[in-house]
Amino acid sequence: MSVGNQVKDEYGRIIGRVASLDVNPNGTIGSLYIQQGDGRVAKYPADNLRIEDSQVTMQSSTKTKALTYCDQIPLIWRKNQTIRNLLDKNKISPDVYDDLHRNFQGALEQLKSEAQTLVEKIDQEKARCERETKDLNYALVNLEIEHEIGKIEEDPYQGAFTAIQECLKNVNREKAELEEIKNKLSNILLGETAVTDEAKGEETSQATSETEGPAEAQSSLPEPPVVVYVKEIGQSSA
Repeated sequence: MSVGNQVKDEYGRIIGRVASLDVNPNGTIGSLYIQQGDGRVAKYPADNLRIEDSQVTMQSSTKTKALTYCDQIPLIWRKNQTIRNLLDKNKISPDVYDDLHRNFQGALEQLKSEAQTLVEKIDQEKARCERETKDLNYALVNLEIEHEIGKIEEDPYQGAFTAIQECLKNVNREKAELEEIKNKLSNILLGETAVTDEAKGEETSQATSETEGPAEAQSSLPEPPVVVYVKEIGQSSA
């Protein structure tokens, strides 16, 4: 990969060309300076770039963050439940449990807050895709009108038609992927909340039982939140 290489996004749309590299002392690329179509040069972290030979692809930071939350939230939730189980088995002291529980719960609440903010951003990006789809459909209609009345010749018409159709395909794919990742993230948030509420109910029930008589200790580790994929209804792609 070198200066001058073209940079595209995940949907094949051209972002610009590599203008310069920010190379770390150990030889790894920390970021790229990309000259965009309007002539401006912007700096992008290498974490959002996939470099294969001479092809540079800009990956969606929204999708990358969402997938990270989808991994981290269930993991921290499970760790939080694990230390509770260890406390019940007298394998850790209450003081150690309280300290770890505060840390895990704080990290979990922070991730959930960030994830909810990201869900709202995904909705904004989906709305952008819908606007682009509408604009592209109008572009096709106007192209057809101008072609039918003889204002646009066949070759230019075919080229423009193919280009608009390709844009429509890319926008529809982007919107579908945004819907998928939003559903996954939303259901993890809902699942974690539901399971946590259920666990709190079980703790209350167990405390009540202990005042009435001995209760059997729970020996199995709670399962992490169940993710259910839900397809949004009422929206259709062009």
